[in-house]
Amino acid sequence: MKRKTVARLAAAAAAGALSLAMTACDSGTGGEGGEGGDGAQEASDIRVGLAYDIGGRGDKSFNDSAYRGLQQVQEELGIEDVQDLEPTEGESDTDKENRLNLMAEEGYNVVIGVGFAYAEPMKKVAPEHPDVHFAIVDSEIEGIDNITSLVFAEEQASFLAGAAAALKTEEDHIGFIGGVETPLIQKFEAGYVTGAEHVNPDIEIERAYLTQPPDMNGFQDPARGEATARGQYDAGADVIYHAAGASGNGVLNAAAEEDELFIGVDSDQYENASDEQKPYVLTSAVKGVDTAVLEFVRSVSEGEAQSGVQRFDLASGGVDYTTSNEEQIADVQDQLDELKQQIIDGEIEVPTTP
Repeated sequence: MKRKTVARLAAAAAAGALSLAMTACDSGTGGEGGEGGDGAQEASDIRVGLAYDIGGRGDKSFNDSAYRGLQQVQEELGIEDVQDLEPTEGESDTDKENRLNLMAEEGYNVVIGVGFAYAEPMKKVAPEHPDVHFAIVDSEIEGIDNITSLVFAEEQASFLAGAAAALKTEEDHIGFIGGVETPLIQKFEAGYVTGAEHVNPDIEIERAYLTQPPDMNGFQDPARGEATARGQYDAGADVIYHAAGASGNGVLNAAAEEDELFIGVDSDQYENASDEQKPYVLTSAVKGVDTAVLEFVRSVSEGEAQSGVQRFDLASGGVDYTTSNEEQIADVQDQLDELKQQIIDGEIEVPTTP
């Protein structure tokens, strides 16, 4: 049965082979504290550089959440000197390494890499700049004093997304689309499948990845995302959850045109959907990249820089599901909140691998 009744650096700068764009943030929009001990700093003494993951700013998902954090750094902490850097197409680890080095050498004393792809480059760069506070989102790096890892329990939020899909499907048939089949994205799949099967052990689940490593274009190919989603809807799925970055915009296009349901990721994708698309956004499995960025920079400014691995889960409010589309989510919210509390209480353990 269809759902028609519910029908949403201020300039480009080249740095040698980097071809890297540095764009100043122009408008404003937790984990555990570690030991930094270098004393509180004036906002004017802190310069923040942030390097985006594949897909860059404007993906309406992962990178945009990091950008919101950068805006909050400006607004809440009064730090004016911030820069965000876009990735280049087909770039290598060397390009990322050069980008991190460039920021550190240009005087940015807080440098944040958004995405696990910055792990190896940051391991090389950080020891060369011991006075710079580095942070990486979505990767655990231990043993290097000036690197802080900001990681999330994506599988827990994805469990709730899967439960929501199983509660809302009219065909007992749902789908999952991952951008690239990496261990991180498999966490999303594992949680989603487990949540759906917890509600309905007999549910049918379509699963697809847009690309395989080392091809990372699956995070920035909306056309492929749309085509894959259409294939899953044609196969009988009526709810699809994606963990595919900017490619998810194509999944949402397909959902709206096929008159089926969509579950977003990382950011509240109901909020940035068009008016025509909004009715089809059931919920989003969000993670507080914005909060993690803000709190990391805050810790540096207060002289107690976070260190080591900072974990954000359902219990800390670091991940969650959204309720923006009340028309769609209201009838299953009580059940989802009960499952959420069971995860927080340890009654439900969510796997991190499919």
